[in-house]
Amino acid sequence: MKPTDKIPEEHKHVLGLRLPSDPRWVNLAELSIEDILSDHAYCEQKAALSCISLIQAYPECYELVRELSPVVIEEWGHFRAVLAEIDKRGFQLGRQRKDEYVNELKKFEIKPGGRMERLVERLIIFALIEARSCERFRLLSLFIQDESLRAFYHKFMVAEAGHYRLLLDLANIYGNAEQVAQRWQQYLDYEAGVMANLEVRSDRIH
Repeated sequence: MKPTDKIPEEHKHVLGLRLPSDPRWVNLAELSIEDILSDHAYCEQKAALSCISLIQAYPECYELVRELSPVVIEEWGHFRAVLAEIDKRGFQLGRQRKDEYVNELKKFEIKPGGRMERLVERLIIFALIEARSCERFRLLSLFIQDESLRAFYHKFMVAEAGHYRLLLDLANIYGNAEQVAQRWQQYLDYEAGVMANLEVRSDRIH
């Protein structure tokens, strides 16, 4: 039975994602736990840095600064937690790899426009990354054979779901709600194409 066959229909698209992950990914990831943990560590690090970059670029956006400040601490805590898991298993943190998934998403970003329009675009991209991470962590929490890793990734799944929702809420604060909703749907369609064309790899979270 494929992993996606075990997921109740009502939960498959709870994040709005158009295309579920290829079920082979979980099986491949299980063969490369050291690589997956290394890539996961860097994902958490980059998430913290992304939030910091928004705070630095938009200090006048009080709600954004207030809401993202604790997320920075949480994401860095996640980075440390993954490092601890790597150490516990006698692994080594590998070298950071090119994130093809994120780079493809950035190609869809509308860069011309006003300052706040660029903020909304970045918030939507970051929300989408968190949503896909949440979906991947959910698969690991359900189907990986190592029971301790199931519990480990369940916690990350819950956290990513909250971040995804927060980032979209912030996009609606700083952008027109109707336009944000339209752009979110466009990103979801585009992301499905990205996922369909990416190689299924054992050493990537995305």
